[in-house]
Amino acid sequence: MNSTIVSEFILLGFPMAPHLRIFSFCLILLSYTFTVMGNLVIIYLVFSDTRLHFPMYYFLCNLAVMDICFINTVVPGMLKGFLHQGVHISLGSCLIQSFIYFLVGTAEFFLFAVMSFDRYLAICHPLRYPMIMHRCVYFQLIAGLWLGSFSTIALPSVLVLKLKFCNNLIDNFFCDTSPLLKNSCTDTTMIELLSLLGASTLYISVLVTLISYLKIVLAVLKIKTADGRGKAFSTCSSHAIVVTVIYSSCIFLYAKPAKGQGANFNKKVAILNTVVVPLLNPFIYTLRNQTVRRSFSDIL
Repeated sequence: MNSTIVSEFILLGFPMAPHLRIFSFCLILLSYTFTVMGNLVIIYLVFSDTRLHFPMYYFLCNLAVMDICFINTVVPGMLKGFLHQGVHISLGSCLIQSFIYFLVGTAEFFLFAVMSFDRYLAICHPLRYPMIMHRCVYFQLIAGLWLGSFSTIALPSVLVLKLKFCNNLIDNFFCDTSPLLKNSCTDTTMIELLSLLGASTLYISVLVTLISYLKIVLAVLKIKTADGRGKAFSTCSSHAIVVTVIYSSCIFLYAKPAKGQGANFNKKVAILNTVVVPLLNPFIYTLRNQTVRRSFSDIL
């Protein structure tokens, strides 16, 4: 096996008993369905209701698009893996899946930072907010986060294309970096260094988000009424939970050398990014918003 250059991989997925496979398949399929439906509803509401034609909701609409792209890159193959012992995927499809996964994932990190900064401006500088966050700035921020995401992963992705793989077994449910590099029979040191350097952008996103939320909390503490503080803290805490889950899991998975990680534990952590967070985003970031709920009620 190791002497042959492979052109196809086998995703091993999750080894488990048949009855657990069926249960897991149904659970993931249900989560996948709710995630797609919830995000499609958000996209429709933002485009159809003029009350939502503001930067905050445009950012949420972009998050919904990212979540749909993200789960459709990974979850269909995961579902297939629950039904079959080992899913075959071509080398080209595997590399494309890995590229889209990291492109959208990195863009989402940047978007979380932009959204937290947007909320900081809206809460701490409400009078200046319309002048700062106008339509032109919004488009520049969206273009910038996608360009930044592409720039972060472009070179490592090109180098991965040049690798030769001698083992076709990937101990994961999708083409993640760590199992891909383990299957390579060529030197991957440069790719690992570039990946770690790219992961540093995650810390920048975390820093911007933390500073923004810290300033928001300080501003909320100045609110005189307890009811107003309670509503503000409720929203911030919900957002903070999602951000904490995705940042902590991604730091664990990608902000360290790819080789030498425990595959089984990594797969469990990766489910947080690929299944749980996209499911939570529509409900925590958007559907708890009063304006969005009124828009949804009007349509119903």
